[in-house]
Amino acid sequence: MEERVNLEEGDHERFSHYVPKDKLMEAMVNGTPVIALCGKVWVPSRDPQRFPVCPDCKDIWENMKEGDDE
Repeated sequence: MEERVNLEEGDHERFSHYVPKDKLMEAMVNGTPVIALCGKVWVPSRDPQRFPVCPDCKDIWENMKEGDDE
């Protein structure tokens, strides 16, 4: 049975979010959704360098301890 994921509209159009690189590449190739550090779920299809970094993702990233996997 295929799991359905509710994709959120809105902020992902305005921000570049942090996701694991391997998950991002897989999503770009396969068209599958990813989950950002801030919890946003979407299928990446745009150049993230064209957008400002999501403030929530940035805050989470900066507060992560070295060696954290999440």
